[in-house]
Amino acid sequence: MERKKFDKALDVIIELFNNLENDEPIINFKDDVWITIQKAKKKYGDEMVDEKLNTIVMETLSWLELEDVVLEEEEEATEEEE
Repeated sequence: MERKKFDKALDVIIELFNNLENDEPIINFKDDVWITIQKAKKKYGDEMVDEKLNTIVMETLSWLELEDVVLEEEEEATEEEE
């Protein structure tokens, strides 16, 4: 009985924590693209489709000059290493 109460309370805490931040997508795909991605993942699997999309996105972004841009996550990682 106590275990069930604990599990239920833990589920509520996890749900509240997950709802604290709004998850903003990095890329806002159009509906038809999103549907096509879902179909591809269903047919070929998440791992393969994720790998292919990552390759395409990196190739597409490679023409941008981004060396001078530093993200917060990179700054935090650098600070932790020091």
